[in-house]
Amino acid sequence: MFDMISFIERKRDGGAHTAEEIQEFVRGFASGAVPDYQASAWLMAVFHNGLKGEELKEFTLALAHSGKILSFGDLRIVDKHSTGGVGDKATLLLVPLAAACGVKVAKLSGPGLSFTGGTVDKLEAIPGFQMHLSSERFIEQVRRIGCAISGHSDDLAPAEGKFYALRDVTGTVPTLPLLCSSIVSKKIAGGAHAFVFDVKCGAGAFMEDYENAEKLARALVSLSKSLGKESMALITDMDQPLGEWIGNSTEVLEAVSVLQGKGPKDVEELVINLAGAMVSIDSDLSFEEGCALAREKLEDGSGLEAFAAMVRAQGGDDRVCRTPEKILPLAGKKHTITASEDSTVRALNARKIGEGVKRLGGGRMSLGEPIDLSVGVRILKKNGASAGRGEALLEILYSDEAKLADAMPFFESAYTFGKANEHSEDTAQRRLILGKIG
Repeated sequence: MFDMISFIERKRDGGAHTAEEIQEFVRGFASGAVPDYQASAWLMAVFHNGLKGEELKEFTLALAHSGKILSFGDLRIVDKHSTGGVGDKATLLLVPLAAACGVKVAKLSGPGLSFTGGTVDKLEAIPGFQMHLSSERFIEQVRRIGCAISGHSDDLAPAEGKFYALRDVTGTVPTLPLLCSSIVSKKIAGGAHAFVFDVKCGAGAFMEDYENAEKLARALVSLSKSLGKESMALITDMDQPLGEWIGNSTEVLEAVSVLQGKGPKDVEELVINLAGAMVSIDSDLSFEEGCALAREKLEDGSGLEAFAAMVRAQGGDDRVCRTPEKILPLAGKKHTITASEDSTVRALNARKIGEGVKRLGGGRMSLGEPIDLSVGVRILKKNGASAGRGEALLEILYSDEAKLADAMPFFESAYTFGKANEHSEDTAQRRLILGKIG
């Protein structure tokens, strides 16, 4: 008989669990036989003492196999995961662009978390777009057009969902083995054979410094390898928001503009690098050759065509690919923040922008709260830019005056300024791709 108290004590004292014990524990917690207070005690013991390589592998497999495992038959599926950031609309255009390069992409995505936006919320801004596909429809669509994006199903890795909720209220979220097992178990349950990880680093990311971002990237690649899965991790900058627009509808607007060849260059660079990584782990092409192919498919319009095909397949209005500003809900009120004097932008805090958009209604302040998909912020001045007195810094689209008032302290404190025409390492924009693992 499984002894939960001894199980907790062993990890508390720095010991290791067997594969059978871990499987029993996960089954017991998923079924309710192991109560939350005992699972919480074990999570805190892991927070302090970690999980050894074999333990982490077995815990990840137990989470993945706590529910259904999707199967795509003879298709080789590549998936991508981002650790979350402000203005990170990469998935919206990466999935169709990778599909245009010949990669089969089955992407399971979630709603926004804390100050970071979620792919589910963004795509639901497209009229008619169905984000919650049945497993059968999800698989069929990937086989037919090469890609699909769907919300997480409750029958995929359900134990992981329970553990995640418990970690969120027990102070054990920032724990490397628990982060890795959470991410990789869902990828395995989703039927993927290879993974690309976008590990964000900076003020607008959960990993604020490079050292910790690199540790997470290496841990994700190592765990994937132990499970027989090919992977690559890119460490990417999130000190300032990605692109110009932050919001839900507004980020779809920007994603389409990139696919049309008219969008911000930082978004384009990130997506080409991620697509290059997906191509290289799915073929004999090098990372550099994969990036070249992705750029070709972006420039010849193939990425936009694949996006339109995905929108149509999931019930959405594909006019969003031609005239997104006429199709997407966009808030009717506008407020502009301007520079008070001639200056240079030394820093733009991504987290404060994300927190401000959340308070506009673009994110959730409480569990289950509806989101205003129409609100957003356009960044007109980023790191290193000169700003003359009275020149616009931020353009805010909003619906509610009270929510604008709640958001303004975050927007107004997001900028750090230096003297006019000041140029130094502080004002130079950091490289977007900071590192590559695997």
